[in-house]
Amino acid sequence: MASSANSSSSVLAQDPNEYELPWVEKYRPKVLKDVVGNEETVTRLQVIGQEGNMPNIIISGAPGIGKTTSILCLANEMLGSLQKEAVLELNASDDRGIDVVRNKIKMFAQKKVTLPPNRHKLIILDEADSMTAGAQQALRRTMEIYSSTTRFALACNMSSKIIEPIQSRCAILRYTRLTDLQILKRLTEICQAENVKYAPEGLEAVIFSSEGDMRQAINNLQATHSGFGFVNAENVFKVCDQPHPVIVYDIIDACVKAEIDGALDKIRALWFQGYSSQDVIGTLFKVVKTFEMAEFIKLEFIKEIGLTHMKILEGCQSLVQLNGLIVRLCKLNMDPALFVL
Repeated sequence: MASSANSSSSVLAQDPNEYELPWVEKYRPKVLKDVVGNEETVTRLQVIGQEGNMPNIIISGAPGIGKTTSILCLANEMLGSLQKEAVLELNASDDRGIDVVRNKIKMFAQKKVTLPPNRHKLIILDEADSMTAGAQQALRRTMEIYSSTTRFALACNMSSKIIEPIQSRCAILRYTRLTDLQILKRLTEICQAENVKYAPEGLEAVIFSSEGDMRQAINNLQATHSGFGFVNAENVFKVCDQPHPVIVYDIIDACVKAEIDGALDKIRALWFQGYSSQDVIGTLFKVVKTFEMAEFIKLEFIKEIGLTHMKILEGCQSLVQLNGLIVRLCKLNMDPALFVL
């Protein structure tokens, strides 16, 4: 989803007819050297792109970190102008039941295409972990029969949801979330290319809201620019509809100081502003991770937030849950003797 700073010129030189594209597509890398992050894995893919003879591969990792983009770049480098004939891409919007495997995928695997030496037809399955078990079993057999002419590239969030017979036939590559610096470089390049007016804290807010997801970061940047014309922290959090981390920081600070009334007033203020309990609990977790406090207290805070998050996801999305969390966090920093009967 992004390009490195030293290769920005090749990515940012776009076709003038693409100005109406969403930025996430407009600045999608076309070659592997422009993909940001996961350098070691991308380097392995570059070698495959140059030499050919690609194995079946599974790329797993969080959303928005460049899995599908890497596969498309690899297909571009290996097959070039032959992509239209030699590549079949199925994404999450397609039905990927057993009938699709038996018909569409099998028919493509049987198709004859003239390719250079050490090059194969490529079938790309995005969100492969959402395929049914029956479809995966049928796919395993297809991979065996047509291994001499066809290769498979699977992108998924969790490789554990793919059956073991398919995993054993593939090289598994794992992508990690992008760092803040990697996202910042890319956002800065896009801001320069699109003449976006921004404040440094605005880009920090975009990065904070994206949590290592480059696609989310670029979408949030474009939405803030389109809606307000200026990217600063306040505008970003309005677009993302998340509680401002400064307010959440004050809540955590009050909990560390065991100031129950002050912390409860702030959490209630967020609730009555219309923020959902999931947004509040998510921002609490992100802020606690970077808050300076004793390590054992931080671990207890994360534990309590995690337990409350689990209750919220089960359906208990009331203010009582958030109030109870704040009280428990404050209790962790109070004298235990106060609670002895």
